[in-house]
Amino acid sequence: MSAKPAPHLEFAPPPPTGTGRGWAVAGVAHIALFLALGLATAWKTQPQSLQAEAELWSAVPQAAAPRLQAPTPPTPEPKPEPKPEPKPPKPSKPPQPAPEPEPDNKLRDAQIALEKKKLEDQKKKEAAERQRKALEKKKKETEEKEKKEKAAKEKAIKDKVEQEKAALEKKEMEKKKAAEKAEAEEKKRQQEQALKDKKDKEDAARADAMRQENLQRMQGMAGASGGPNATGTALKSSGPSASYAGRLVGRIKPNITFSGDVVGNPRAEVEVRVAPDGAIISRRIVQSSGNMAWDDAVLRAIDKTEILPKDTDGRVPPLIVLGFRPLD
Repeated sequence: MSAKPAPHLEFAPPPPTGTGRGWAVAGVAHIALFLALGLATAWKTQPQSLQAEAELWSAVPQAAAPRLQAPTPPTPEPKPEPKPEPKPPKPSKPPQPAPEPEPDNKLRDAQIALEKKKLEDQKKKEAAERQRKALEKKKKETEEKEKKEKAAKEKAIKDKVEQEKAALEKKEMEKKKAAEKAEAEEKKRQQEQALKDKKDKEDAARADAMRQENLQRMQGMAGASGGPNATGTALKSSGPSASYAGRLVGRIKPNITFSGDVVGNPRAEVEVRVAPDGAIISRRIVQSSGNMAWDDAVLRAIDKTEILPKDTDGRVPPLIVLGFRPLD
């Protein structure tokens, strides 16, 4: 037995029409929306080279959305009895579209996890890059430090070699100077020895001449030429003649070169040793004039004269003292 339709009130608005069409449009729109969401997220769910598994849990429990069901067709209503047409009712509000379903929480969490993993990988990559740069910087600093240390060592070695070379050169120079000094001293010693030998030889010659003279005097004492009051033992007087000293001074004085000033007319006495042939052997000041410049001028003049003339008897005294005055 079928249910009776609800009685229609006289003043109630007529039932809304087009409800079935609205439910059909809403269902089609939901299906199209789900297809679009599936196509939009299909590229993110395809397999990639990076495989990852994640089990996602929602921080806050959420209830699942109700399953979408096809709308039930409306039951046909019995035709009402004809009645006077009422006033047209106010148009009703159009049906509101059903709210869009929320996207799948698991898909969203998976995307967040992938983004986090990418961010972590990026951070790891940046950390590795920073570490690599730090290692390269440290390696470069180490190489520069080793290079500087090597350069410093090479410089120290070079300086040491130069110092040793300079020390060796200095030592060689000192050795050379010492050898030159020793050679000069040896040469001087040899010269002094030669002079001494010459002097000894001349002294020996004079001594031999004196011995010969004494021998002759002893052998020929009868032929002595001294006066009656003579007390000598020689055949002839051995002293110089009275004018011989004046002759020697006259011979030496032209060689004196003196331009200084003297006070008074001081006398410089010089002892001169002479060889038998008249050659001057040595000379020395026995009494200074008090003016060293005049004394030196006299000595230089005697050295310049070199040989003294013989006396009237044909001999030269071996030792004679001569006096020189600048104003004579």
